[in-house]
Amino acid sequence: MSAPTEVLVESPADFHVHLRQGELSEIVTPHVRKGGFDLAYVMPNLKPPITKTEQAVAYGESLKAIDSGVDYLMTLYLSPDLTPEEVRKAKQAGIVGVKSYPRGVTTNSDGGIESYEVYYPVFEEMQKCDLVLNLHGEIPSDAASNTCVLNAEDAFLPHLKKLHEAFPKLRIVLEHATTRAAVDMVKSLGDTVACTITAHHLAMTVDDWAGQSWHYCKPVAKYPSDRQALQEVVHQGHPKFFLGSDSAPHLAHTKSVATPTQPCAAGVYTSPILLPLLAHILESFGALDRLQGFVSDYGRAFYRQPAGANARRIILGRVKGIRVEDTWPLGGDCVVPFWAGKEIGWEISDAKSLELMS
Repeated sequence: MSAPTEVLVESPADFHVHLRQGELSEIVTPHVRKGGFDLAYVMPNLKPPITKTEQAVAYGESLKAIDSGVDYLMTLYLSPDLTPEEVRKAKQAGIVGVKSYPRGVTTNSDGGIESYEVYYPVFEEMQKCDLVLNLHGEIPSDAASNTCVLNAEDAFLPHLKKLHEAFPKLRIVLEHATTRAAVDMVKSLGDTVACTITAHHLAMTVDDWAGQSWHYCKPVAKYPSDRQALQEVVHQGHPKFFLGSDSAPHLAHTKSVATPTQPCAAGVYTSPILLPLLAHILESFGALDRLQGFVSDYGRAFYRQPAGANARRIILGRVKGIRVEDTWPLGGDCVVPFWAGKEIGWEISDAKSLELMS
């Protein structure tokens, strides 16, 4: 059978994206739609973090003012400001989830949590209100316990299991899984637990970021066997595993430069090429026919988000010799995407509104 020259995808949804604030947000927010996506689950780790309902609503309105062609699902940052009362208020305002960051493990996580037990009343109210708990699944590095970036995710997994056992009806998403152990853990838990996988973790291993700052993100890509586990679960079309790109733009100078006292920024930026990139990567391990489920059906089902007014039918066309655009200027700096300068085998050739087609 010959390889397809076109692939059709309906209502792609990215269930983990960073859209920043200020001038950077003006540049990167339109890239969600440029990359083929019509829904963005927006992370709250701004400066200051989005901890109140009013902040989340205002942030969502600012994103709509930049590009109204995307459905933005807003989240709150788990912090002492979040109370059961605030959870009820957030639900009434249309906030969809709450994001938990362990302290200090990634960008703008200095206000992250150190213990979950204190938040049990919040989780109980989230379970009642049906808000989703999104977990950055790592624990902080600690020499005393032999914990570092390579095993921080696996060390977190008992916390995931404990939270699910304590709140079995609470929908929980383990974000951006990178290890075989994480895949196995999510499979072993109930239907209220799901998992996002990024495009870059399907493509990279530790060798791709060691010494290469542009590929450095948290959690870091792991061993070839871990990448294989991610690819296998996507190839299976397992409905608990779906796209959350963790697309995280940083100005180029913060990615390319590190000092003895300041590491380079953690984050890989995929939004402007996301759907063609995923077609390219999934085809590389024989899973192109799983693209629709992975980027739309499974995530929308878990989050109970049917295709909205902004949903489109995207046609991807096979191409040769097309290289990824390398930079988007911002003042005297720029933003550089993943795969910059490399050839990609697919491009968006057509996009039509599902609402107008019906």
